[in-house]
Amino acid sequence: MIAMSPGNVEEEYRRLVEEIQNCTKCRLYKTRRNPVPGEGPVTAHVMIVGEAPGRNEDMQGRPFVGAAGQLLTRLLELAGLKREEVYITNIVKCRPPGNRDPQDDEVEACLPYLLRQIQLIKPRLIIAVGRHAARRLLELAGHRWHSMTTQHGKVYEGVIAGVRLKIAVTYHPAAALYKPPLRNKLEEDFKGPIARVVAEIGKESIEEGQHRETEKVRGSRQSTLLDFFSSSPARDHG
Repeated sequence: MIAMSPGNVEEEYRRLVEEIQNCTKCRLYKTRRNPVPGEGPVTAHVMIVGEAPGRNEDMQGRPFVGAAGQLLTRLLELAGLKREEVYITNIVKCRPPGNRDPQDDEVEACLPYLLRQIQLIKPRLIIAVGRHAARRLLELAGHRWHSMTTQHGKVYEGVIAGVRLKIAVTYHPAAALYKPPLRNKLEEDFKGPIARVVAEIGKESIEEGQHRETEKVRGSRQSTLLDFFSSSPARDHG
């Protein structure tokens, strides 16, 4: 895969958002108010992938802005993350009528957008919230889906869209609003396995930054030596 410069990534992302906003690939465009492409830095190491926009998201064109979004923000803090540091999106970019589950053909129509987002952002960790997101992402990475009960809190490794990453599985924050006992499980997932992966990513980023600085200094020293020798007067060895 050819690496793109930051400017090219921004431009490709802008075109992708425009494409999503004008999408008519499935029936959902007929009932949506606003498509919800996603939001967050394209340099994010962590991506949140939910199932589909709800009523508030459909009205504002932004992901996770209702009560579930407020809970997600608090959960991210438990994992040592700020909301503005992560990229947040959904498997399906338009709200299904009546908040019903997204249907298979709707997911298939929208999936290429998510794959392109992963290619551009290159997250090191995807937190899949809810069974629809978890099942589809695990299958893309070559893992079998069984159930949220048995797989929440687990972290898997794989390659999606050419990007090597980890996938953490947990409940959707909205589920905890309807079933309060699930909130403890969500908090345990974010404070435990997800927080550990986030800490590992942070450590790796620091080490990579230090390595880049070392290479930069080494390259600068080599350039200085080359400049010195090229500018030194030739010595007469005769």
